[in-house]
Amino acid sequence: MSAVSAPLRALPALLAPRRSRWPALGVLATGMLMTILDGSIVTVAMPAIQSDLGFTPAGLSWVVNAYLIAFGSLLLLAGRLGDLIGRKRLFLVGTAVFTAASVLAGVATSPAILIAARFLQGVGSALASAVSLGILVTLFTEPRERARAIAVFSFTGAAGASTGQVLGGLLTDGLSWHWIFFINLPIGLAALAVAVPALPRDRGLGLRAGADTAGALLVTGGLMLGIYSVVKVEEYGWTSARTLGTGAVAALLLAGFFVRQARARTPLMPLRILRSRSVAGANLVQMLMVAALFSFQILVALYLQQVLGYGAAETGLAMLPAAAVIGAVSLGVSARLNTRFGERNVLLTGIALLIGVLGLLARVPVHAHYATDILPVMLLAAGFGLALPALTSLGMSGASEADAGLASGLFNTTQQIGMAVGVAVLSTLAASRTRSLTAQGGTRAEALTSGYHLAFTVGTGLLVAAFVIAYGVLRGPRTTTA
Repeated sequence: MSAVSAPLRALPALLAPRRSRWPALGVLATGMLMTILDGSIVTVAMPAIQSDLGFTPAGLSWVVNAYLIAFGSLLLLAGRLGDLIGRKRLFLVGTAVFTAASVLAGVATSPAILIAARFLQGVGSALASAVSLGILVTLFTEPRERARAIAVFSFTGAAGASTGQVLGGLLTDGLSWHWIFFINLPIGLAALAVAVPALPRDRGLGLRAGADTAGALLVTGGLMLGIYSVVKVEEYGWTSARTLGTGAVAALLLAGFFVRQARARTPLMPLRILRSRSVAGANLVQMLMVAALFSFQILVALYLQQVLGYGAAETGLAMLPAAAVIGAVSLGVSARLNTRFGERNVLLTGIALLIGVLGLLARVPVHAHYATDILPVMLLAAGFGLALPALTSLGMSGASEADAGLASGLFNTTQQIGMAVGVAVLSTLAASRTRSLTAQGGTRAEALTSGYHLAFTVGTGLLVAAFVIAYGVLRGPRTTTA
């Protein structure tokens, strides 16, 4: 009897981790949602922030840049730290820092305080989001369940941008810009309360397994300086001494980092992770995709406001159908399609749809009608719901459990690099075309629309390049019987 009862008594302990996986996924998705919302919700409130706190036009850009520089430069380091000291611990610390920094941003009374708070928000977001995917892939090991979990996680990232614009407009118009930051307080506290019991305990490999201080300084400094040089391109130009100088120093620091990793006894980023075609190819495709799709997330909103005359809340509502179709595809069919046809095929289909999105936007008229010119574009955004879950699965598929945090940090880092490059290249091209046509006597609406057309066309080319790389580099489809 005792031989039988012992396993029975142990059964609840064995089943407990399985029961807690879905609450854990909810916590991870909530963390991702806060990060994405924070990036998009601020853009709608920028005019109100400038008016209230007295930002100069150049200084206002640091409300975004301070967050982006901190976030993008720390992701890779944070991902590896999660592997070394424990992913759960780093997620909790990051969420707590982000929540506290959000309160500081909400009560800010000067530009300096707000910029400092935004930098701290970026630090907290980097710590939490860098390990989220690593926790997810170690929780969900069965292919079908992992596909479902990644679909939910990807949906929060894809739809969060559109939702953030809606929420930002409503909060700014209905209350004040302060509430775009205060809203993170109840969300962050709830996430922490659930995360403590729901996330699995992990002690990590220990700092001795990768305590490469020199490598950490090189990669953090290189990424921080590189992102800074890119986000300031619009102000200084591509060929200015400042841009070329900071870019060259950043390149030297990153080159030194890779040399260091090849020779270090306990490297911060073991280069074996880049030998996986899935990991390397997915990260390269992601950089191109994110750079191109900046034009959809930001420039469409600018077009609606500056050319068609939409208000902040109206702009958010106009983009809401995109969030709806992304959610329907991500949560409804993407997991089954990935399992049935393979992530590579689903990714290629999603990129093809997104090429159609930017191709249509490159022809949008000055006097557009929402039902005929804008709504079809929003509905084709279903390509996000196909591409992002498939790309996430491919980006994490080649990493071992010991490197899951590093792979997660790398995947998030390439996403931020792509975003920074997209902001620099596409916004600079659009602004340059607009200034040129305005100087030639064109109307403001026509000049702006032509500038956006150029950005959408270049974005289409980046997506075509992403399609070619995905087709040629990523492995053939993995399929199972339906």
